[in-house]
Amino acid sequence: MKLIHLSDLHIGKRVNEFSMLEDQKYILAQILGIVKDEQPDGVILAGDIYDKAVPSAEAVQVFDYFLTELSRLGTAVFLISGNHDSAERLAFGSRLMRESRVFSAPVYDGKLTSVCLEDSWGEVWIHLLPFLKPAAVRHVYENEPADTSEEAVSTALSHLNLDPQKRNVLAAHQFVTGASLSESEELAVGGLDQIRAELFEPFDYVALGHIHSPQQVGRETIRYCGTPLKYSFSEAGQQKSVTVAELREKGNIQVRTIPLKPLHDMRRLRGTYLEVTAKSFYEQFDREDYVQITLTDEEDVPDGMQKLRVVYPNLMRLEYDNKRTREGHLIEAVERLEEKTGLELFEEFYELQNNSPMSERQRAFAGKLMEEIDKEREV
Repeated sequence: MKLIHLSDLHIGKRVNEFSMLEDQKYILAQILGIVKDEQPDGVILAGDIYDKAVPSAEAVQVFDYFLTELSRLGTAVFLISGNHDSAERLAFGSRLMRESRVFSAPVYDGKLTSVCLEDSWGEVWIHLLPFLKPAAVRHVYENEPADTSEEAVSTALSHLNLDPQKRNVLAAHQFVTGASLSESEELAVGGLDQIRAELFEPFDYVALGHIHSPQQVGRETIRYCGTPLKYSFSEAGQQKSVTVAELREKGNIQVRTIPLKPLHDMRRLRGTYLEVTAKSFYEQFDREDYVQITLTDEEDVPDGMQKLRVVYPNLMRLEYDNKRTREGHLIEAVERLEEKTGLELFEEFYELQNNSPMSERQRAFAGKLMEEIDKEREV
């Protein structure tokens, strides 16, 4: 059983006010070529199909084309909503689309959509868990724990009737603790949206969406495939890819990636104005790439953005790194430090030491302890 794992297409996204639609059309056509070559049994789209809950007409057309072409290639498609999507809009026409083997998760109502595929080793169950907020689970299961994302997901999965003898695949769109982040993700303050990888222990493969950097979390078969395109300069050094999971007999899963080549790459450039505008500097790469330039000149270059765009037409961001900006950053850092409470500083220290945020119970304990210390000081 071969599955291709995709997520976070973010169709219709703008990066630094640049529309990414042409880049998205290009990369989706490349993905269709991979699907044609690989001939998988299914393609999983693990959420954030669109960048907005109400996508533009052109974004809808791009996804409609992609979905139609996937169906024409004869592969089953498994689709869930992400935090950027409207679950209601994505599920529109789902009953009709099932006839074309396009399976989408409806708005969460206490039940998960599960689809059975078969190969020479038997059944493979694909379970579709849309992006969950605690309120959605509390609405269905009023008497069960669902105050945090972890409790909500745990409660939802506890009502899934799994056969542990079968091979089970889960598509989910959540933030698993320990995953490495980039600048383009949106996370809840205080880490309330985080869940532990241990919740996914019963599943043979977990196709995750939400985090934009390709990576495994815990074990190799709990995986974020990442975005097919770079959506922030913190991702400039990444190799974007398509993830392929091949499930053989129970317990035997092979995971590999197929690299993607974008229409325009994303680069960070650094140097003086004279250095970055020298032909010997820019002839090493495609000047049409999306770039962030950090100028090290001590004096700002008048109309620097306009001048640099003569050489780099897709310049997205211009920054300076010199004595003036470094002093400004130092002042800002001191001001931000003074604005933080003792508990906030302790939380940052805890996360730095443990590579994970404090739990609500730990936060409450630390807060109570600090209150007692403050009272003793007052006495």
